[in-house]
Parts: sequence; C-alpha cells; structure tokens
Amino acid sequence: MGSWLPILIMLGLGVAFAAGNVLLSQFLGPKKPTPEKMAAYECGMPPVGDARERQSVKFYLVAMIFLLFDIEVAFLYPWAMALRDLRWEGFAQILIFFSLLTTGYIYVWRKGVFDWGTARAED
Repeated sequence: MGSWLPILIMLGLGVAFAAGNVLLSQFLGPKKPTPEKMAAYECGMPPVGDARERQSVKFYLVAMIFLLFDIEVAFLYPWAMALRDLRWEGFAQILIFFSLLTTGYIYVWRKGVFDWGTARAED
C-alpha cells in the first residue's frame, strides 16, 4: 500500500482540483440565460429544427462496430509484442481470433449495416 500512496494522493488532488474548478465556475459565473445562449450550436450556422431530434439507428450500429474493431486493435498490440514467445500456438490463436472477427464483419456487412443510401430487404 505504501508504494501506491503517492499515486492515490495525486489522483485525489486531481479529482479535487477538477471538482473545485467546476464548483467555482457554477458559483462565480454569470447566470443570464438568453434565447441565443440557450439555442443549440450547429457549427456556426443558424440552428435548424429541434436539437432533440432522433438519430438514425445506423449511427449507433456503426459506432458499436467501430468500438468492436477498436478493441480488436487493442488486443493485437500485446500479441505483436509477445509473438516471439508465443510461437506457433500464439499464431494459431490469433488466426482463430481473426477468423471470428472476419466472420462477424461479413455478417454485419450482409445484414446491410453499411448500406446507407438504399433500402435493402432482409435476406
């Protein structure tokens, strides 16, 4: 526990500093809401429509698939560093890993997750 104490102290100081700044800005900042300040910001252009508009489910599907493949890359880094020690067994394991990911990618591709412009009937 003694070796972790400086890290815990720094973590506590960081959280206290961040929370203190947020609380100070809430108490000391000006509070004069105007319609312009309460409007949604759309890249410097005048707002069009309601900011609470529903998004297409396709955005969420692509985001989840991106996270899945991003995690794949996170698993590949340690594997690449330990490849010499893993020998053929490790290579076979990563081939199984890649085949599962490729199968998943082909599945979502055939389901039409990446087809944005055209409506596609389910197979």
